[in-house]
Amino acid sequence: MVTKHGSLDALWQSAPSTDQVFEHALLEHLPKPAQRYLKYAIAPYTPLASTARLRMHGEIKLKNWLPFQAEQVICWNHGMVWQATTWMRGLPVFGADRLVDGAGSMEWKLLGLFPVMKASGDDVTRSGIGRMLGECVWLPSVLCNPKVTTWSAPDDNHAHATLGLGHETTELMITISETGRPEQVCFRRWGNPDGEAHHYATFGCYLEREGKFAGYTVPTQIRAGWHFGTDRFESQGEFFRATVDAVTYR
Repeated sequence: MVTKHGSLDALWQSAPSTDQVFEHALLEHLPKPAQRYLKYAIAPYTPLASTARLRMHGEIKLKNWLPFQAEQVICWNHGMVWQATTWMRGLPVFGADRLVDGAGSMEWKLLGLFPVMKASGDDVTRSGIGRMLGECVWLPSVLCNPKVTTWSAPDDNHAHATLGLGHETTELMITISETGRPEQVCFRRWGNPDGEAHHYATFGCYLEREGKFAGYTVPTQIRAGWHFGTDRFESQGEFFRATVDAVTYR
């Protein structure tokens, strides 16, 4: 069942207004790599958004690589909806992945009529929370909120952001260039990448390009999947390649 915030538009409209803006003084207590990244990601005096809305296209691996077009809303207060169209043997498959008001679900239909895949429950919810926390690279205002995120830095090229949602806590391990550009994000995510029982496994993204949108500099080309950082990533783990075409913030 879709909750009151379960559609893209409803989730977008649920975003609260804000009058707080980004200032470097907000970062004084953070490790140097975290400061470098957030100064790169957010321009001074940019409103600190709670919600991002993205348009993207790319390829998703479902046995074979299939093209997709998608729109996504990430709202820190209520969750995220990723709504997409892909094509199998020339026929459109419509669907959405949701994490809304504490419940995760996936539902996909051929031609919008015939069920292809439907899932919900605790495992889907836990995996969805991990995904949403990882995707805060598109909503970096969350990462400079001390009520939400705690930072540490093992060295000058890496920063670890620890943040939680619901009953899940995730540590995002971000590789950061000398200029502050994020290059990789890696974390432990609940899932079953090899078809076995659900467990925490390594998930990550290569952040290959970036763009500027309303004061935010965020990734615009990514490759993501399981077994990140191992030789299994490209052959078995990678399943998502996306180019972000537009981002708006509230």
